[in-house]
Amino acid sequence: MQTAQTIIKNYRRKRIIVCASLSLLTLLTTLGCSFISQRNLNQQTTATFVNHAVETLEKILLPIQAGRAIVEPLLGRPCLEVNFLLRKQAASLQSVRSIGLIQKGILYCSSTFGRRDIPIRQFLPQLPSAEPLLLLTTDQALLTGSPVLIQWYPAPGKSDDGIIQIVNIDLIARMLLEPLLPIISDVRLSVGGKHLSYFSQLSDTLEFDNHDRIFQQTSKKFPFTITVSGPGSSALALEYLPKQLPLAVIFSMLVGYIAWLATASRMSFTWEINMGLAAGEFELFCQPLVNAQTQRCVGVEILLRWNNPRQGWISPEIFIPLAEEHNLIVPLTRFVLIETVRHLAMFPTARDFHIGINVAASHFRDGVLLQDLNRVWFSAKPTQQLMVELTERDSLLEVDYLIVDELHRKGVKLAIDDFGTGTNSLSWLEKLNPEVLKIDKSFTAAIGTDAVNSTVTDIIIALGQRLNIELVAEGVETKDQASHLRRHGVNILQGFLYAEPMPLRHFPKWLAENTPPPASHHQPIMQFIP
Repeated sequence: MQTAQTIIKNYRRKRIIVCASLSLLTLLTTLGCSFISQRNLNQQTTATFVNHAVETLEKILLPIQAGRAIVEPLLGRPCLEVNFLLRKQAASLQSVRSIGLIQKGILYCSSTFGRRDIPIRQFLPQLPSAEPLLLLTTDQALLTGSPVLIQWYPAPGKSDDGIIQIVNIDLIARMLLEPLLPIISDVRLSVGGKHLSYFSQLSDTLEFDNHDRIFQQTSKKFPFTITVSGPGSSALALEYLPKQLPLAVIFSMLVGYIAWLATASRMSFTWEINMGLAAGEFELFCQPLVNAQTQRCVGVEILLRWNNPRQGWISPEIFIPLAEEHNLIVPLTRFVLIETVRHLAMFPTARDFHIGINVAASHFRDGVLLQDLNRVWFSAKPTQQLMVELTERDSLLEVDYLIVDELHRKGVKLAIDDFGTGTNSLSWLEKLNPEVLKIDKSFTAAIGTDAVNSTVTDIIIALGQRLNIELVAEGVETKDQASHLRRHGVNILQGFLYAEPMPLRHFPKWLAENTPPPASHHQPIMQFIP
């Protein structure tokens, strides 16, 4: 059997492992959630940035597109006649640098320079075109080399005639294409194979750092694309993670502490006892009591044994004190009482055959023991005599003696178990008025070997005889001990000399043969309440 220290150590180890695992899991989960949250935030920030850039440029180009209806009727009319109207229209569209009218491929009128006579292909090889175009190029007239965005709208049914509106994209790029560090390190506007950066640099290729992540969004209203690059949402989230580590550690330690408190009952012996009761892991044993003169079995003491599938066989010396400490002794005693009544058929149906059940003093509180006996024992109306064996481990309260009187009235025998080992023996004799004194096995073992304890044994025997109290000797293992006790008037003996504790199912066979069955368990069986 395992010792209490071993079992408690195992539970403490399991408890530490559980709490440490929960704490580590919490730490990893917190960091994981922080990583995912930060990554999603980075992705959302990038998407919002690009979407804002696209929507802003669309809002700039839509009024220009709508202004086409105003300029288109001017196409083909003399420049002197329409120049003022062109300048007025360009002024109303603040983002437009210039508006030009093209006829037969010739730019003949400009809102900026007035009358012109320049083939449009000379500076814009893509024009004229039968389809509307959006072009990204450099200014060749007003601000030479600066980037401009050109909208071309052909006249209905005429591919050589049309309108060009030059957008001052340089200023717009400063507003839309500014990187958002550290999430976005570069932003490009792509139109017709040309790419404009924040620094007003126009290139024919879209190149980024090899380690950068690319995110693009194309306008659904105009043929342009906004492209952004950066270290990537995941990489930035990993860089941000160390900042979250202190908070995650504190939170994981808090969870570990809460788990430590929460497992105080579940990861404990208290939980094991409750689980053992629920799972039917406890089993009743009994040890016969024999008449010293006739050698006839006159009763049994009910014992409790626990075969814990998680810990193995657990001695009552371990689980009984722990059960008393955690207020579980009453449920255990109630279990013993119920199981005893359920197996009454295994015992002789004689009125002088008594069945002893160990009861702790705490069971007397508030009349709980009397209620249990009324509900379980007396309701079954057994023939056998019930003997309540009370240990000297705990003291009874004054109010509990009323319960004792009621037990006497109901015909229940009261025995003081392990008499002589406690501190209240004499006062108990006066207040309890017991019918039986059970001499502790330590005094029985001293017979013939220990002069002091042997003398104490004789004194206890003399005291019981003087008070006319029936005596039962526990732990009788030798014939010399039995002979000594018999000579000194101890009439009932209990011990390995007559029978070892046995499962209830073996008792009828032992009783019939008057010999103990082969031992099925090699561990010593302790009393229900040692």
